[in-house]
Amino acid sequence: MKTPQESTRTPPKRNPLQRRDILKTLGLGAAGAAAATMLPVGDEAQAMESPQEQVKARYRETEHVKRFYALNRL
Repeated sequence: MKTPQESTRTPPKRNPLQRRDILKTLGLGAAGAAAATMLPVGDEAQAMESPQEQVKARYRETEHVKRFYALNRL
C-alpha cells in the first residue's frame, strides 16, 4: 500500500558526473586527441650545414672519454 508521501515523491536529481557521462567524455577526448595527431603539421625544420661541416670529424676519443669507457666496462 502506498502512502501519500510515496506517490508525491519526485525522482532523485541526476548527478551530472555519473559514470557513463565521464566514460563518454573520456572516449570523445581520446578520439579528439587521435584526430589531432592526423592533422598536417607542416614542413619539418631542416638544419643547414655547409659541406665542410658535413665531412668534419664529430667524435673524438679524448682522455676523459677513454676514462669513462674504462670505468664503465662490464
